[in-house]
Amino acid sequence: MTEITDFDTLRAAMTENSGQPEGPARNARAEQLLAAAEKLNIPLAVIEALGHQLKVYNYSSEKGKMFVPFARLLRMWDERPEDFDEYETHSLHWVFKWVSAGMLDQPHIPLASIEKWLGEMEHRYRLAGHSERAVRSAEHSVAAHVGDVARAERAYTAWLAADRDAMADCHACELHGQGWWQAERGRDAEALRLWGPVLEGEYACAHEPHTALASSLLPLLRLGRLDEARANHLRGFRLVRAMESMRGAYADHVEFCALTGNEARGLELLAERPAYFTDDGHPRSRLDFMSVVALLMDRLTALGLGERQVPGPAGREWTASELAAHARGEALALAARFDARNGTGHVSERARVRMAGRPLVERLPLGVRSVRPAPPPAPPKAPVRVTGQPDLAALLAEARRLSDTLRPNAVEAWAAAAEAAEGAETAPRDRAEMADHEAMSLGPEGAGLFERAADLYAEAGDPGEALAARARGAYVRALAGDVDGAVAAVAGLYDEVLALYAAEGTGVRQTASVVMSRARILTRRAHETDGDTAALAEAGAAVREVLALVDGRTGEDVRLAARAAESQAMLGELAGLAGDLETAAELFARGAAAFVAAGLPWFAVEYEARLASLAHHLGDAAETERALRAALEHGGAQLEAPGRAQLHLQLAEVVGGRGDAVEAAEHALEAAHWADEAGESATLGAWARQQLGGFLLRQGRWAEAAEVLESALPDLTAETHGDGAVVQTQWWLGDCLSELGEHRAAAERRLQAADIARHWPEQHDHATLAHLAGESLGQAGLPAEADRAYARAGDLWRALGDTHGLVRSLRARAWLALDTAGGPDAARALMTDALRACETARDAAPDEQSRQRLVAELGHTHGQFGDLLARSAAEDAEAVPDGDLFEEALAQVVRSAAVFASLGDGALHSRTGAELAAGRLEAELDRRADAVARARAVLAVYEGYDDAVTGDGDGEAEAVRVRRAEAEQLLRLLTERPD
Repeated sequence: MTEITDFDTLRAAMTENSGQPEGPARNARAEQLLAAAEKLNIPLAVIEALGHQLKVYNYSSEKGKMFVPFARLLRMWDERPEDFDEYETHSLHWVFKWVSAGMLDQPHIPLASIEKWLGEMEHRYRLAGHSERAVRSAEHSVAAHVGDVARAERAYTAWLAADRDAMADCHACELHGQGWWQAERGRDAEALRLWGPVLEGEYACAHEPHTALASSLLPLLRLGRLDEARANHLRGFRLVRAMESMRGAYADHVEFCALTGNEARGLELLAERPAYFTDDGHPRSRLDFMSVVALLMDRLTALGLGERQVPGPAGREWTASELAAHARGEALALAARFDARNGTGHVSERARVRMAGRPLVERLPLGVRSVRPAPPPAPPKAPVRVTGQPDLAALLAEARRLSDTLRPNAVEAWAAAAEAAEGAETAPRDRAEMADHEAMSLGPEGAGLFERAADLYAEAGDPGEALAARARGAYVRALAGDVDGAVAAVAGLYDEVLALYAAEGTGVRQTASVVMSRARILTRRAHETDGDTAALAEAGAAVREVLALVDGRTGEDVRLAARAAESQAMLGELAGLAGDLETAAELFARGAAAFVAAGLPWFAVEYEARLASLAHHLGDAAETERALRAALEHGGAQLEAPGRAQLHLQLAEVVGGRGDAVEAAEHALEAAHWADEAGESATLGAWARQQLGGFLLRQGRWAEAAEVLESALPDLTAETHGDGAVVQTQWWLGDCLSELGEHRAAAERRLQAADIARHWPEQHDHATLAHLAGESLGQAGLPAEADRAYARAGDLWRALGDTHGLVRSLRARAWLALDTAGGPDAARALMTDALRACETARDAAPDEQSRQRLVAELGHTHGQFGDLLARSAAEDAEAVPDGDLFEEALAQVVRSAAVFASLGDGALHSRTGAELAAGRLEAELDRRADAVARARAVLAVYEGYDDAVTGDGDGEAEAVRVRRAEAEQLLRLLTERPD
């Protein structure tokens, strides 16, 4: 740690400490710096150190400590105002607002003292000539806090009416406060209108849009603007996550999770900030936090998870129900302290309302991994005994209605009837159908029950249905792997039923059931034989026999219509096995349409999904999309979570492939949600989140994309998803972090991706990632590390024969060299290497297009060389005889203009840019006439560009406007400057 020996060292140390994370460590360092300042015997040093201490206290969980340094500063001002410079005078008056707000947050400070302080603030602001805007804002905060609505409204009106001046809060903070009051009064739409410029990035500060994003969550939910609420949660939580002082905003995000079915994510948020349970330096935010902890724990308890272990205050383990009681007690005790101070019950009332909040949305998918906690299994219920025959009769009638019409839940209806029939006298037919449907629910394990059902059907005098039950039993043998045994078993049943049907001993429904079971078994054998021609032929004949049997009868019986539809789809399956994909697609489409026409759309889903896969394979994107949409529509509520996730993910890929990133993101979000519901978060869910992150990135929604991609990464593995998916996710995440200004983190992601890609046979991705890492490291202020990354990229570009990448890496290293030990000499050498690489590649270009691209690269390199030399001259004019570096820089820029000129009109704007750069250098060298001539020459070039050419929205027009403005500015400076 640097010893503080003078004022400059002190200031540098305070600047460094200001850049550290919020928290006790930063506060402790500020206290050390104040002690060091006192030893310098410089009043302004002590004033600045006190101001620094006050600032770090204010932006921490120890806000209560700021009153002591402020009182000392105020005393110093009253005694010797001349010791304060202009900045510190402004700062002293500015922090009056912090102190007045800070007093409200501390229940031990009497209300009378706060009112007195408000009057002192008004008096001092008036003496200093400041507007009363900040004073009325502070008065509004006091009135709102104690629940004096009438006074709060008067102060609010006066606040907005007063002039904005240097003491007014920044626009972002003011708009947040105004919007908060509107939301408090139930005017959510007006609140969001006021917050709009902050949420959209027009205004920002150290704590905005952080707090506005958090405050907007519940108003958006109440207004049904769910997509915006989701986005603001993902954006906002990312901003407040690392800021210790933002416990109140953090609490808003926990509350949002509790009220949107995201209780599991709420628990994750609590686990990230254990100190928030106990930090007592800011009682008001602790009250907010403990209130939403109680709310979240009550939600878990209501879900049957009261005994689940949850994050809580250190020192013991907590269940949800225990923490609910603890948090409620803490919150109400804190609220009571505030109310005792204020003389009202307002704070306690607000806390109770918050803790009693009810979900605003049953479940709002967020895209990040967070599986809803499952309640514990219910204890086994005692069997329900139905003693009245009418009840059983009603259950049987409903079960038959559902099964005869192939409605969903028919199997469950038969199970309910079977439960009600226990101990009751039932007819063999009833028992047969109960056993039959129970066997259907068991899949391959139901073979024995099918035999039992067959015996009961025979006992009931229905030999055709007995044969159908045995045929179903044979099919489940095939499903269990005994295909040969199933073929042998169904052969005899098939012969029997045909004979029985011919003798009018059974109906077409029972006969079709046996014939369909045989067709299914033979189709399965065709799969087992990898599409053997003979097996395919036999299976196809069996399927067509089903069609022939039910032809003309489908209108009589929905079951027969289903047989016809399934037969079309089975023929499609067989065509696919034979390699005839076009026919397979056509037949799947027919089968799906037949199911829909029969009023059985949920049966169409499987074949629409297969059709989508085939259409994708055949390159028919439109049909792929249509089939996927149809599958989702027809599946309805019957579509199970895994299938729904798959369909949404496939649709996201198709829609994204045609460029609609917004709708694609919606489907990827749904896919992630349903994958979580299906228990496939780490597999299908990770895929969906990866895709969602990419689609959000394409929309420029960097913070949301980063949250989603970071959530996906822990589950993405090379073994399950392929290392390409891992690299792409890291790459996208690096892009997001770069856009968010988190350059060191972006570099880490890009380097991690590069380390995987370095093992790939094709090295272009490796080179690109290393190059991007160099950019991030340079922007993070790590020039030596950036140079190593660019050097790695340069070696790869060279090996790949990519001159453009090589030249750009050399130019980047040259600029970095100015800030490293290499200095100007190393920078010059690297730029020279870049020029040489361009010239060599240009001379060996394989075609004219490649040559022209390399010539343009050469022009840019000459231009950058000139810029670099000019900067070097400006930073160290004594390195060479006066003007020499500027002369050399001018020569490079002139060459750049000449190179671009050789490319004709296609490089016009690059050429004129180089000409103007030359003019600026000539001005530096006092060659005003030459510089004026260049500026006028550029203007002359663009004289032919009329208003039609330079219309709004045209990129070419924008380039013309920029060049004209630059030339006019240079000309104005040169002609107005005195000799």
